[in-house]
Amino acid sequence: MSVYEHTYRPYAGELTPVWSRFLIIPRQAYRSVFQSKLFVAVFALGFVYPLVTAILIYLQHNVNALGLLRLDIRELVPVNASFFETFIRVQGMYAFFLNLLVGPPLVARDLTNNALPLYLCRPFTRAEYVFGKLSVLLILLSVVTWVPALTLFLFKAYLEGAGWFAANLWIGGAIFVGSGVWILVIALLSLAISAWVKWRMVASAALLGIFFIPTAFGGVINTLFLTRWGSLLMLPKLIGAVWAGLFGTFASFRRARDVEIRLKGEWQMVELLEPPLWTSWAVLAFICMVCLLVLFRKVRAYEVVRG
Repeated sequence: MSVYEHTYRPYAGELTPVWSRFLIIPRQAYRSVFQSKLFVAVFALGFVYPLVTAILIYLQHNVNALGLLRLDIRELVPVNASFFETFIRVQGMYAFFLNLLVGPPLVARDLTNNALPLYLCRPFTRAEYVFGKLSVLLILLSVVTWVPALTLFLFKAYLEGAGWFAANLWIGGAIFVGSGVWILVIALLSLAISAWVKWRMVASAALLGIFFIPTAFGGVINTLFLTRWGSLLMLPKLIGAVWAGLFGTFASFRRARDVEIRLKGEWQMVELLEPPLWTSWAVLAFICMVCLLVLFRKVRAYEVVRG
């Protein structure tokens, strides 16, 4: 078809920097997600526990409040490494269920509607697409995990003084690394399942299955073979060991558990230890690598279907 009127003009506006083009994906995703009142209510629930812990930290430094309550909050709830480890565990489990709401449709929707060619025909690489989708979860889950945890840590440091901050600076690093590892693992799992299954409900069910089914199977292995190596199949156990290692409580986490068994007609006590810490790191790294391979295979501008 001939063009008689040459009224079109090239775009003369300001170009988006190359490094920040992936941010268009989380911006549009958040616009869609926060339109749901149900999601906003669930998201707001994630700040109830941080608010309670902030009040507990404040009460420890409010003499008048302690006098009225006639309680010694410092002895009742000591704010130390175990305190922040418990905080990360609670918020980490909440982050998993928040990820369950947001993660499964991120890639599945694009694959189902054949939208990947529209993304990748623009100056937008596969890596930028995957990182853009991943950043949706990384940013959202960070807001409910390490961001409030570090805020509480700095609040405690402000009340205690520079000496407490210098002595416990490693706790801040443990908060950031421990939360980051968990967020990265569940985000990659969510995207990989979303890309593999392509249906939101099935992807959500598969994500729940990966969390609970291997955990039950690992428990069966531990019971049948009188071992603790089945814990390497349990995602909660893996991240729990990593958190314990970062917060310096792995010795108690790995403590021997006595099991009574019958050998040669006599009942004997057998001590079982959790696997070494490095095995948990290795399994989590392996999970992330598998998820990246799945995404690399599935995120393409076109798909060849053999009849």
